[in-house]
Amino acid sequence: MHRTRDDALLARARVARLWPLTAAGVAALLVAALAVLVLLVDTPFETDTEWMATVREDPNAVLMYVSFVMDVIGGGVIAWAIIPLGGAVAFLLARRPIAASYWLVSLAASAAVVQGVKQLVGRERPLEMLVVSDHGSFPSGHTANAATIAIVLGIVLQRAWVWVVGVLGIVVMALSRTYLGAHWLTDTLGGALIGVCIAIIVWAPLGVPLLKERLRPRQ
Repeated sequence: MHRTRDDALLARARVARLWPLTAAGVAALLVAALAVLVLLVDTPFETDTEWMATVREDPNAVLMYVSFVMDVIGGGVIAWAIIPLGGAVAFLLARRPIAASYWLVSLAASAAVVQGVKQLVGRERPLEMLVVSDHGSFPSGHTANAATIAIVLGIVLQRAWVWVVGVLGIVVMALSRTYLGAHWLTDTLGGALIGVCIAIIVWAPLGVPLLKERLRPRQ
């Protein structure tokens, strides 16, 4: 009975990839459209400037502290070494090598795509940026990284609370980037879409192996 249920889950997983891949395709098209708009328009969008004026009008000390913490967590050695390697080690210790590979490949691919788009678009960052960062405002690498982590963990761990925490993490990271003046609002949208897109695309060929790995009896 248990084997029949697992076989049914695997069969469903093979079919269920269509909708996530469709969502990834839509996300990719939206990123491309945003990138083209940014290239065609020399100045920030009205939505960007209005949002920036709103969040920077009366800075709150607590929100500023949270934003600086998110800046540290989402960039530098923590984001590009400690989190990827730490997550991979955790999955390996849990005897989930495929999940570890999915984790590492997704994070690496997301970072590579972000840097590629940054170089292609070359959007200037806001003038009143409160943190030091690299060139290229679109898209937000911090937000892309947060979105990639959220989707990968949601898919691998299959827990509702992981999805909730992940979505909240994306929102907080995106808002913190604009609160620090490091990105325009559309930069964070582009970053979030890239993170979602990459995590789903990398998942597509690994979906069934990941499920088999999760269903495999632990010794």
